[in-house]
Amino acid sequence: MPEPMTAPSDTQAKQASAALEIKRPRDLRLDFFRGIGMLIILLAHIPDDGWALWIPARFGFSDATEMFVFQSGMASAIAFGSTYDRQGATALIARVGHRIWQIFWAHIAVFVVVVAMMVLAGTRYDGVTYVESLNLVPFMKDPGGLLVGLLTLTYVPNYFDILPMYIVILALMPLMIFASNVHRYLPLALMVALWCATQFGLTRLPAEPWSDRPWFFDPFGWQLLFYSGFFLMRGTLPSPGYDRRLMVLAVAIVIVTVPFAWVHFHAVHPFFQMAAEQIAPLTDKTDFGLLRFVHFLALCYIAVHLVGEKGARLRGRIVRVLTVVGQQSLAVFITGIVIAQPIGIALDHAGRTTSAEVIGNLFGFATLIAAAYLVRWFKMSPWKS
Repeated sequence: MPEPMTAPSDTQAKQASAALEIKRPRDLRLDFFRGIGMLIILLAHIPDDGWALWIPARFGFSDATEMFVFQSGMASAIAFGSTYDRQGATALIARVGHRIWQIFWAHIAVFVVVVAMMVLAGTRYDGVTYVESLNLVPFMKDPGGLLVGLLTLTYVPNYFDILPMYIVILALMPLMIFASNVHRYLPLALMVALWCATQFGLTRLPAEPWSDRPWFFDPFGWQLLFYSGFFLMRGTLPSPGYDRRLMVLAVAIVIVTVPFAWVHFHAVHPFFQMAAEQIAPLTDKTDFGLLRFVHFLALCYIAVHLVGEKGARLRGRIVRVLTVVGQQSLAVFITGIVIAQPIGIALDHAGRTTSAEVIGNLFGFATLIAAAYLVRWFKMSPWKS
């Protein structure tokens, strides 16, 4: 005779929920768009690349940086949020600390490798050294003193500024998750409060010891975007479904933005240039101005619904390749930052012809794709099979 069924306990329910969380498949849309973002970021970092004139940043207020930060927040909700749900606060803090440790040393390694390449590259055709082109002369003059600044993140040259921002944003994660346990919307209030403090210049971090220049990306402003993605994936923020009126509004925002962002409009119509200067605080990249947020949300809404529910329209080999690139976004990002400068140096020597740019950019894309597949292969630990 079968035993009577009993209602599961709270512990059993949590374990079942955790098991479902572990088995939940990755969101194809998240990885696909992160893959696209990695290619765009590469183009943006290759010096004087003609292809960079056609990336989304040239036609709107937001760019691939917003894609990287927002999608990193969503991915972090899956990785770190599920760790907290399954194993609690101690495991969360430990995992966040481990990730920060990895990113910190990745930042140091990228800096050392790029500086070495710039030294070896010598001088450009116009007489400017490659070290000067990245404003690294102060480091070459005082490597000992600035090495301390590099390790304490008080020396952050502009080309090397995204990973330090990411480190600070990640460090806020336990606070945000613990706040969500106090009240569902408390972390949203903290996000807005930190962002507002940034807009008034209250959160600036020093980027170099000889001036008052702050970090190019203020993490306390950009955390608004990261944790919007984080809490959207966690379910704290509602995900807007398709609404024709919202789609029309999003498309209108994107189109209306173009004349105020595209330099060709500024050259032909002085009105747009003057207007762009007037709204500069709202489009500021360092503090993450409000219009950047609005523009990105409009683009995000359009893109998500264009690919269909849960990415139903995303098919084909190119989609699969870009998805792999997106899955290994940190490794691919680091690879892109490192190879962008050698590609620029090669273009200088090749004369920056159209064919040279095609070869250089396609080589860069191929390198990022190869890096993504290589990292995925290592993560599968094939030597254990």
